[in-house]
Amino acid sequence: MNSITNQHFTGERALFKAQSQMIDGCIFDDGESPLKESHDINVTNTVFGWRYPLWYSDHVRVSDSTFLADVRAGLWYANDVELRDCSYAGPKGIRKCHNVRIERVNFTNAEETLWWNDDVELVDVVAKGDYLLQGSRNVRVRNLQLDGKYSFDGCENVVVEDSRLITKDAFWNCENVTVRNSFIVAEYVGWNSRNLTFENCTIQSLQGFCYIDHLTMRNCRLINTDLAFEYCSDIDIELSAPIVSVKNPYDGRIVAPRIGEIIFDDPAVDPTKTTITETEKNPCPCICRVA
Repeated sequence: MNSITNQHFTGERALFKAQSQMIDGCIFDDGESPLKESHDINVTNTVFGWRYPLWYSDHVRVSDSTFLADVRAGLWYANDVELRDCSYAGPKGIRKCHNVRIERVNFTNAEETLWWNDDVELVDVVAKGDYLLQGSRNVRVRNLQLDGKYSFDGCENVVVEDSRLITKDAFWNCENVTVRNSFIVAEYVGWNSRNLTFENCTIQSLQGFCYIDHLTMRNCRLINTDLAFEYCSDIDIELSAPIVSVKNPYDGRIVAPRIGEIIFDDPAVDPTKTTITETEKNPCPCICRVA
């Protein structure tokens, strides 16, 4: 590889179609698309300060570097991308990419970031912004600290572990999602989705987990969660803490220490198709409303 060190690049397409380059200690600003159509690039200790730096690039490694707030749409249509130990302040980053690895990166403005990617891995990532990871497929996440609404919308084949998600309307329109050992605060979780599994999670929601086909929960705590499971089919729920209320599940089983209120008020829903069990020896009397 050739080396480029300690240089300040300005102007559009400053290193257009760069190949087999090691770039260290450089600054790219005041010019769009500096590394467009590049491949086999290793970038370290570098500052990106303007739009579209890495589009249509292949085999890119960026570490110990900074993407400033003016880096809108920083990486699009790229293949085999790795970001490590970076600070990323621009919105709409990393879209329509394939084979993306992100580790120890802080996204301070993650608005509309990581959309429509395939094969994505996030490890030890901090992100603040709405609509993270919309429409992405084959996603693996470990220790994501997220503060932003509407996350994981329309995703397929997702595994999330050891994470803290402060979000809203999370995991809507999804298919094949597993979440383990995580803490989630989200008003509406999982609506209009298929094949969702939550294991050893603590979740606070308002009317969460509705309109889901095949929902599994194991050893989960649903704190302050009411009107859950409405119009869900094929549910298999085992909770380790009381739940405020359950409403109109289509079929399956629910096991919880205590349920404050069980509501069946839709004549189209047959209450006998759902088995509901409270496990506390002397549970408080629940309210059961059947239409």
